[in-house]
Amino acid sequence: MTYFKNINKITFEGPSSNNPLAYKYYNPEETINGKRMEDFMRFAVSYWHTFTGEGTDPFGQATMVRPYNKLSGLDLAKARVEASFEFFEKLDVPYFCFHDYDIAPETDNLSETFKNLDAIVAMIKDYMKTSKTKLLWNTANMFSHPRWLHGAATAPNADVFAYAAAKVKKGLEVGKELGSENYVFWGGREGYETLLNTNMKLELDNLARFFHMAKDYANEIGFDAQFLIEPKPKEPTKHQYDFDVATGMAFLQQYGLQDVFKFNIEANHATLAGHTFEHELHVARINGMLGSVDANQGDPLLGWDTDEFPTDLYSTTLAMYEIIKNDGLGTGGLNFDAKVRRGSFDPEDLFHAHIAGMDAFAIGTKVAQRLLEDRVLEDFIADRYSSFTSGIGLDIVEGKANFHSLEKHALGLGEITNKSGRQEFLKATLNKYILEAYATVLK
Repeated sequence: MTYFKNINKITFEGPSSNNPLAYKYYNPEETINGKRMEDFMRFAVSYWHTFTGEGTDPFGQATMVRPYNKLSGLDLAKARVEASFEFFEKLDVPYFCFHDYDIAPETDNLSETFKNLDAIVAMIKDYMKTSKTKLLWNTANMFSHPRWLHGAATAPNADVFAYAAAKVKKGLEVGKELGSENYVFWGGREGYETLLNTNMKLELDNLARFFHMAKDYANEIGFDAQFLIEPKPKEPTKHQYDFDVATGMAFLQQYGLQDVFKFNIEANHATLAGHTFEHELHVARINGMLGSVDANQGDPLLGWDTDEFPTDLYSTTLAMYEIIKNDGLGTGGLNFDAKVRRGSFDPEDLFHAHIAGMDAFAIGTKVAQRLLEDRVLEDFIADRYSSFTSGIGLDIVEGKANFHSLEKHALGLGEITNKSGRQEFLKATLNKYILEAYATVLK
């Protein structure tokens, strides 16, 4: 069966194209840092928003028009697999991602749930034999069912902890079978609402025990995928243990897990934490912890995780600036953890959304590459901190200074002169590079 009948394979036609179903700036064959753009950016489709999302919200029912809407159970799951690989082929993407519950129906019996999962995994594996699209990462849904109302690995109920372990054990096995390059731990409900009923120390200890068990089992079965933690604040619990990259790093270091995990950073989660997307990427990068990215954006006028497709060129430019400086994402990629708006209900809208996101990141990549080649920010920052390259500043950096030598230096100072940070100048320069990049590709 064909699910997207009026859609041909999406190809690069350049910025002068008026074809809405073509890439204007994303050229998979173009070279970035010595790699094909496709290999450098490693775009992925999120199974949940793209194929299981129905357009519901807290105030309204499903709106999405999909060819498989009338099906249910395993029949629905199988139709989604068929539709997904048709979508991957027509969009021409190298990767996809899923939660276990996305691809196969969950039942109240764990054994039956695993049987459903086995059936769909076998089907996916068969499709992957003839598809270029590979599995970037998989994970377990441990937030939707009522059993997870108090968390999973941090739940106050040992039975829930055991159930979560069984789900992740199965997820690691599935990841190995499908050749997943990463495995993501999205905290979901790993947090608390009030300290009045919470043993935080036990919950954090148990979360660390869970992660160590997961790595031990991955080693046992020979699954060498990169483990990733995805920070997220506020939603759904008031106090998430994985609030942001800095909080996550402190946890990993506390429990000896810093060499096991990297971070899967989502733009909208950064916004909810009160950070910019590039801030979270930067903190992870300078600490060697940048693993993968969930590419989306939030709405600054709304205080929740709106998961919009990324079209903000400032954000994509500054994000790709960090990713290029990281020499790419290794085994990670740019996964569109993004959903079309509730009013964009036609199947064709799925293609428009992904094209917009891929083009936005392609433009951001071109601008970031030029900024780095011209050392626009590097040279400015180097000059701003130049006092630490000689004299007393170099002594501080090399650990030769102490309070005695610093006091002696300070007593001999006259009036201290600072340099302007020139924030507005730098923003104007960034504007110039974005507009120049746009003008260049139009020629």
